[in-house]
Amino acid sequence: MEQHINIKFCEKLGKRSSETPQILIEAYSADAMKKSNVFEWHKRFRESLEDMDDIFFIPRALFL
Repeated sequence: MEQHINIKFCEKLGKRSSETPQILIEAYSADAMKKSNVFEWHKRFRESLEDMDDIFFIPRALFL
């Protein structure tokens, strides 16, 4: 869940979805989320999924 919060932070800072995976790789190394999932989360936050509690309603596949 920590990476999801960091993706939301990047989105709020105006980082492009193409920049965020590299930021996560720098922070989490091999444990970084897959690029495709990062793009999906960026899209969700951009479309105003504001409450982090809402992530429990998102399919588990996006957490991998």
